[in-house]
Amino acid sequence: MGNTLLTPSLIAREALVALENNLVMAGLVHRDFSNEFQKVGDTITVRKPATFEAKEFSSSISLQDATETGVAVKLDKHLDVSFAITAKEMTLNLKDFSAQFLNPAMAAIAQKMDSYLTGLYVDVPYNSAVGETPAISDIAALDKVLNLNKAPQGNRALVLDPTTKAKYIVLDAILHAEKSGSTEALRNASMGQVLSFNGFMDQNIASHTKGTLAASSGTLAIASADAGDTTVTIAATACTGTLKKGDIITIADTAGSYVVTADATAASNAIEVGIYPGLAAAVTSKAVTVKASHAANLGFHKNAFALVTRPLEIPMGAAKAE
Repeated sequence: MGNTLLTPSLIAREALVALENNLVMAGLVHRDFSNEFQKVGDTITVRKPATFEAKEFSSSISLQDATETGVAVKLDKHLDVSFAITAKEMTLNLKDFSAQFLNPAMAAIAQKMDSYLTGLYVDVPYNSAVGETPAISDIAALDKVLNLNKAPQGNRALVLDPTTKAKYIVLDAILHAEKSGSTEALRNASMGQVLSFNGFMDQNIASHTKGTLAASSGTLAIASADAGDTTVTIAATACTGTLKKGDIITIADTAGSYVVTADATAASNAIEVGIYPGLAAAVTSKAVTVKASHAANLGFHKNAFALVTRPLEIPMGAAKAE
């Protein structure tokens, strides 16, 4: 039997396989990759598909501008796992080398990548609360949120933390797999496809702890704000505490919910805070409610998030590198 030489290219290929096998979120989001090298910290533009309107044809066509838009993404993450190995350890075959070194190293990188992606929940204002008793209607309500926001039906994922998954995996609608002709839920404890979502579990789902904003006297309220405003002032007779980026607020008699875009601290019984999206309607003396701390489970379409990667340049003089 021939020898297995652990060349840099062979190690790199094996490492990539190990990395892909450990990823959850990175396999569910939009991926943007180019062979063009970019320094860490560079900002690049990720293309978005052009948008068109279908018009009824009569006697002539109406040309539309094919305009591509993009989203600026800063390449600000550079993950590294460095370790030293001895000449003795390098005599291991590829299987042993992968088990002892590559797999743990790639798992660490995968965990970090997943944490970055699940952490993007702080930019999402749309949400659907889970009831005290888990029910398939909770997932239906989440499906409704995506439908109302015109998300495409395909490529939807539902990524849950271990505790939430444990509550839903035992629901009859998921366990009674024989009715759908599949026993995947029973065999693998996988949620499989639930309504329009492909279900997954990720230990890196974030747990959001809301800010401490409270009123010891009076009610937290927005005195006045115009439709479209992305900065509002919340006040009360005795208002203290903070709002955290990712906090979800609702406003009485105002449609939808809003996400806090940056940390803020109350002063003089008021707190000025950025929100997304802009107010759906003008507000005058409306009470504000801050959503409680929660597990930030994610139901999303593939294009909601993007993972943008560029290859690193090999250092000059690195004779054994890939």
